[in-house]
Amino acid sequence: MKLLHHPDRKDLQLASVLYALSDPIRLYVVSEIRKHGEQACNSFKVPIAKSTMSHHARTLREAGVVYTRAQGTQRIMSLRTDDLNERFPGLLDSVLQAYDSSEQPELFTEQEEGLE
Repeated sequence: MKLLHHPDRKDLQLASVLYALSDPIRLYVVSEIRKHGEQACNSFKVPIAKSTMSHHARTLREAGVVYTRAQGTQRIMSLRTDDLNERFPGLLDSVLQAYDSSEQPELFTEQEEGLE
């Protein structure tokens, strides 16, 4: 099995973290993990292909926003809250608070309803 790269806490870069959090789908994924705890990559209700979801998961992992572990054939993602707060105090809280107070969380729910 391929080993997944996770940057060390000291190697987290602000620009990489901000880039990872700049996409609406990735923000949605991070918000859902924060609300519900660790989740499998395929558990998110987003209207995108699996390969695109894999790209988003890799971007979050390589930026140091999430930790991904293998469990059987699934990849389970969890937030690296402690690492992010140590390197960039308050950043994750600020970004997610702004995201959750915006209209973005309903974006994927509305699209899903139209797909059924």
